[in-house]
Amino acid sequence: MFVGVSSATVPTYGLDIETDTACDGLDPRVATVVAVAISGADDEVVYADADERALLEAVDDDLALRAPGVLVTWNGASFDLPFLATRAEAAGIELGLRLRHDPALSVRSALPGHDGAYRAAWHGHRHLDAYRVWRNDLHRLIDVSCSLKSVARLTGHVPVEVDRERVHELSAAALHDYVVSDARLARLLALRRWRTAAAFVDAQPS
Repeated sequence: MFVGVSSATVPTYGLDIETDTACDGLDPRVATVVAVAISGADDEVVYADADERALLEAVDDDLALRAPGVLVTWNGASFDLPFLATRAEAAGIELGLRLRHDPALSVRSALPGHDGAYRAAWHGHRHLDAYRVWRNDLHRLIDVSCSLKSVARLTGHVPVEVDRERVHELSAAALHDYVVSDARLARLLALRRWRTAAAFVDAQPS
């Protein structure tokens, strides 16, 4: 675990995905991944390609080359990562993403085709679902949504916001700004609570 380790010594990478809302963007059995953002301390990159297979391979290659650290998502344990795994399987490619179902991780509703939430690692990176860090304390203390946008605004950040059901209508530039904003916010919110968040980092799946 990273308890007691300064965030300055552990690389952190925010990750967020956007899916095709022209169909059911919440169902990985029918919707494709249209964009993936990775936000690090020194760089931010967005992969968006009509060829989903090429997109997934590019993300996997990127993460394979980065110094091992912590991959930070927001609700990624039950959405982003299993969604990516399902789409990779559909495309017939093998990612460095490893998932282990953990029944102890509660979810309101499981992603279609999945039983619940997962512990994860991707190449040399451990995973941290920052949503679970904030929900653990915030939801018990005050009556506020634990969505990424709500927590971001509560902590003084200004998230990029769009109509979440019409992502398929965004221009390439608007999609870029939206997905990278969410990846960046996930990382920043994890760092803001790092002393607590470090204990939530997933162990490497066996």
